[in-house]
Amino acid sequence: MVHTESDRQSPADASSRGAHHIQAFRWMLLARILDEKFASLYRGGKIFGGVFLGRGQEALSASVGVSLRQGDIFAPLIRDAAGRLAFGETVLDSVRTYLGSPLGPMRSREGNVHRGKPKEGLLPMISHLGAMISVVNGMLMARRFNGVADTVGAACIGEGATSTGAVHEALNQASVERLPLVLVVANNHYAYSTSTDRQFACESLVDRAVGYGIEGRSVDGTDLDACLSVLGEAVQRARDGHGPQLVVASLLRLCGHGEHDDASYIDPRLRQSAVGRDCLDVARDQLIDHGWADEMNLNAWRSEAVAKVEEAVSKVQREGGPDPYKEDWNALSSKHLNDGHNAH
Repeated sequence: MVHTESDRQSPADASSRGAHHIQAFRWMLLARILDEKFASLYRGGKIFGGVFLGRGQEALSASVGVSLRQGDIFAPLIRDAAGRLAFGETVLDSVRTYLGSPLGPMRSREGNVHRGKPKEGLLPMISHLGAMISVVNGMLMARRFNGVADTVGAACIGEGATSTGAVHEALNQASVERLPLVLVVANNHYAYSTSTDRQFACESLVDRAVGYGIEGRSVDGTDLDACLSVLGEAVQRARDGHGPQLVVASLLRLCGHGEHDDASYIDPRLRQSAVGRDCLDVARDQLIDHGWADEMNLNAWRSEAVAKVEEAVSKVQREGGPDPYKEDWNALSSKHLNDGHNAH
């Protein structure tokens, strides 16, 4: 019989692992329900701009968020609602941005996916095509120059972004400087509608790690247990001074590129394969199989998440949008806007 790490765990270790799994699962569940609400509002004409759901990516995303800690840096992907929530974004901030509330973190001044709080390490996304890696590098370099240690920066991209020059340049810089960067690649097999066989010729993107002289890991992105283990190890290795870490997760986007896209180009065989599993269902089964939760717990957590989302949407809809005739349209970085935001 082959023994795994879980076979050798002490009861205390198993209990800690269960609590960690529950924490990540609840962020996954909340993100899924929040995404479904945004999709409903979008179809009802209540949201302008794009809505990009993380359905199928929540296990990977939540694992990134719970593996980081206060003081770290997180540059999320457009599908990283679970990671954002786990890292500290509130449901209210998310809803306020999507509905254009002037009380939101971007003060009605940016598209809904370009939201964040840089002072708290949550970066507003510039682009999902790799441009954020160099921003994380810059913040990590600034921390180093200021003598701030024990910090990790995580940047999330899709596999299509790895074909861009921005990714190569930033990853090369991080490698040379030995920055504590964790680059998480969600390989969902399609860069919008372009399949991976038209994107790269290597057998796996993790093979590129050796070319940069960094450590690389592959993980089943549908398996929450595996994601928590691999991301947790990668973040700790970066924090301990082992340089950049590349994590490549295999999963399938279980929806269109955005709510405007029917995803008819996705190969049906992928949907039926292991990579097409719903990570939320997998995580739920793991909770039950390990005895960490039962149906009563699961139903209670879902009800709590639904109530939280509905309460936030109701509150923001009552707040209303900005008055174009009264709004001070100075840049968000203007001191009086920046400093006054916390009052709300």
